[in-house]
Amino acid sequence: MFTAKGALGAVVVEGPKGCGKTETARRVAASEVRLDVDANARQAAEADPTLVLGGAVPRLIDEWQVVPEVWNHVRRAVDDRGSPGQFLLTGSAVPRDDATRHTGAGRFARLRMRPMSLFESGHSTGQVSLAALLRGEAPRAPDPGVTVADIVERIAVGGWPAIQSLPVEAALRAMRAYVGELARTDIRRVDGVAHDPERVEHFLRAVARNVSTHASMTTLASDVGTEAEALSRTSAHDYHDALIRLMVIEDQPAWGPHLRSRSRVRTGPVRHFVDPAVAVAAMPTTPDRLLGDIEYCGFLFQSLVVRDLRVYGQPLEAQVYHYRDNTDLEVDAIVETADGMWGAFEVKLGGGAVDAAAKSLARFAERVDTRRSGAPGVLAVITATGYAYLRDDGIAVVPIGVLGP
Repeated sequence: MFTAKGALGAVVVEGPKGCGKTETARRVAASEVRLDVDANARQAAEADPTLVLGGAVPRLIDEWQVVPEVWNHVRRAVDDRGSPGQFLLTGSAVPRDDATRHTGAGRFARLRMRPMSLFESGHSTGQVSLAALLRGEAPRAPDPGVTVADIVERIAVGGWPAIQSLPVEAALRAMRAYVGELARTDIRRVDGVAHDPERVEHFLRAVARNVSTHASMTTLASDVGTEAEALSRTSAHDYHDALIRLMVIEDQPAWGPHLRSRSRVRTGPVRHFVDPAVAVAAMPTTPDRLLGDIEYCGFLFQSLVVRDLRVYGQPLEAQVYHYRDNTDLEVDAIVETADGMWGAFEVKLGGGAVDAAAKSLARFAERVDTRRSGAPGVLAVITATGYAYLRDDGIAVVPIGVLGP
C-alpha cells in the first residue's frame, strides 16, 4: 500500500470506522501516535501539532482529524523534509471544510478503504477477475456452491474484519452496536451538533428501507415520518452530509455516456451504505427474516455487489456509477476506469431473472454512442449463485461467489 504511494510525502488512508485502516497502516509504519485513544498525545497536538510529528518514518498519525490542525503541520513537514514516505495519516471522518487548512495537492496521496469484499473475507473464489472482464475476456468458472442463504448471511454480517470470526448472532449484535454508536456519538464528531440519537436512527432506517433506490432527500425525510415526526428536508441533508463525511453512506452517482438516441440521462444518485450490513443493522433484521422478503433481499444484494465492485475496481482507478434515463431504462452498475475502459452490470439475486436482465443490457448498449464513449469491455449479469459463462448473445453471467479483482 505505502510503497505504491511512496512518491509523495504522505499517504492519507480514509474509510469508515472499523474497516481496518489502522491495522493496515501499522504493517508499514515505523512509529505511531494514536490521537483518538492517547489523551496525552491529543492534548500535546492541540497545544503544538509539531510535537506528534517526530519519530521514525513512515510515521503513522492515527485519526488525524481529531486534531485537524495536524494537517497543515504535516504538509509543512513534508515540504521541509523533501523526502517521500514521511507520514501515514488515517481517518474515519472528514472534517468540515476549513479555510485555514491548505490543500495537500502534490504532497498527499489518498487511499480509500472499505469493509472487506467477499474475495477478501474468503467467501469468493476470485476465479473471475473484474479487470479481465473489462478487458473483454470471457468468464469461465464452476459453481462455487454458494446458496442464496449464504449470500444473505454475508449481507447481514458485512465486511468488518473484527467480526468475521464471530458467530452470526454475535456479529449481528456488533453491527447493531455500531449503528447505535453512529447515532449517539460519531455523527456529533463531524459536525459538532448534538443531534437526537433517536432521530438519527430513524434517518438511518429510512436510508436502509430505500437502499439501492433513487429515493430523493425529500422521500428520505418523509419516510422518517412513518415512525416519528417527519424530518425537514434541511435536517435530512444535514444527517446525510454528516454520514457521508463519516464514510458510512456512499451514494452511487449517475453515469453520463454519449447516447445515440434522444434519451435523457437522469442524474440523481442511488442510495447505498458503504456496506449493506449497516442497512440490516439499522432496520434491524436478521438473515432468517430477510429470506422471507426476497424483494428487499434483492436490493441488499445489489448494494453488496456495488460494494465489491468498488473494492475490485480500486486498483484500476475505476469508479462505479449507475445509469437511468427518461424511459426508465436502468443499469445497476457501470464500472469505468481512469483510462476509459467500461463495463455494464445488472444485478439479480435469482437466476430466473437473467434473461430479462440480459435483454435490458442489450437495449442499453444499443443506446450508447460507442464512437464517443468507446465500446464496453463487458456486459454482464451478476447473480448470487450458479456458474460463470458467456451466453450466446455475448452477455456474461457471473455469480458473486467467483468474482474478484
